[in-house]
Amino acid sequence: IIAGEPELLGLIPAYSILTPHPKEFERLFGAAANDFERIEKARKNSAAFNCVIVLKGHHTAIALPNGRILFNSTGNAGMATAGSGDVLTGILTGLLAQGYTPSEAAILGVYLHGAAGDFAAKQHSMEAMIASDITDNIGKVFLSFTD
Repeated sequence: IIAGEPELLGLIPAYSILTPHPKEFERLFGAAANDFERIEKARKNSAAFNCVIVLKGHHTAIALPNGRILFNSTGNAGMATAGSGDVLTGILTGLLAQGYTPSEAAILGVYLHGAAGDFAAKQHSMEAMIASDITDNIGKVFLSFTD
């Protein structure tokens, strides 16, 4: 909704988490000539709007309001499938409901989402993966923390 009406961006509550795909990010913050410029736009806008921006992509970047940028090491190309972003939103919402801060939720949530996608790719292949395969593997990621 906000990507279609960028003037609404100023109305989002502080500490919101935005998870735009590349085209939505461009609609919100303008085109970038390269990945470095896109990440810099995320850093500046995260600080300006006091929100967390998750730049979904090959190595998803997380822009925090304090100016830090973190890159995620999990995930794969098979996750570029319909509904995968909705799964990420569900993970983030669940973590926020458990009391994680928006920054913590974004960092952990992006990692969990990508790792669940990696588990799913081993089971189904990247080419055959669907969003529910990611959801089905979230518990396995949590269990792997105790191994």
